[in-house]
Amino acid sequence: MNQNLSAYHIFYAVANSGNISKAARELYISQPAISKSIQKLEDGLGCSLFVRSSRGVTLTEEGSLFYSYVKTAFETLSQGEKKLRRSIELGIGYLKIGVSSTLCKYILLPFLKEFIRLHPHISISISCQSTNETLKLLEENKIDIGLTGKPEHCKQIRFDYLEEIEDIFVATKDYLRNLKERGVEEHQILPHSTLMLLDKNNMTRQYIDGYLQQNQIPVQDSIHISNMDLLIDFAKIGVGVACVIRSFVKDALEDGSLVEIPLKSPIPKREVGFVYRKQAKTAKTLEQFISFYQNRPNQ
Repeated sequence: MNQNLSAYHIFYAVANSGNISKAARELYISQPAISKSIQKLEDGLGCSLFVRSSRGVTLTEEGSLFYSYVKTAFETLSQGEKKLRRSIELGIGYLKIGVSSTLCKYILLPFLKEFIRLHPHISISISCQSTNETLKLLEENKIDIGLTGKPEHCKQIRFDYLEEIEDIFVATKDYLRNLKERGVEEHQILPHSTLMLLDKNNMTRQYIDGYLQQNQIPVQDSIHISNMDLLIDFAKIGVGVACVIRSFVKDALEDGSLVEIPLKSPIPKREVGFVYRKQAKTAKTLEQFISFYQNRPNQ
């Protein structure tokens, strides 16, 4: 497109009014300036766009063809402006969040319920991945924000603390009773159990592996499961001992369907929070979400 947009705007105004003087008044520019712009446009296109007469101007055949495209372009621009204004008025926006399936169900969803109520015109997409995958998506600019455990390295991202979580081992009373009948003492439960753990690429699993190694607890038999809900379900039917987050099994511990395994050395608590890229300018929708969770009543 060799001509600048102002030349097309002048052509469009002249074609609509059929009169250079009228177009000049509408555009607040002089008639000579309009005539010069039209002439330059015609020279660039290699054809006449208007037929001049004492009563005004009319489009030539080439001018009519060109006008049909210019008209569509300016109507599209006008429609875009209207939609943009409407979008701003309604607070329409888009937010892409990365989170593990476990944190999504137990921590993120309660946040989203209230946020969506306050901002009903923001479209939210959720990418359920492991914490490591979420951090990778954030680095690649494929999501706006993630909910993860605190990363070891936060050079390029900002971490906003949300709450602490505590990992524990649980099993059914029947499973523990069967171990006891086999002569397994309380302090020997983990080495002699079928341990149910998250997959190895999960940050929680890596954290628990570190705890087991540090405390010299051997793992003889283990089952690797993709999400914590399944860990909890398998534990409830007595498959083995599951490593879960305490707050996620609160009801099961209270009603006795699961029992916490006593540990000589408790697993250190972990921090969970929202992570997003450090950058000079943050999208408005992301700013709204950050402001929402930072200023929630129970913060």
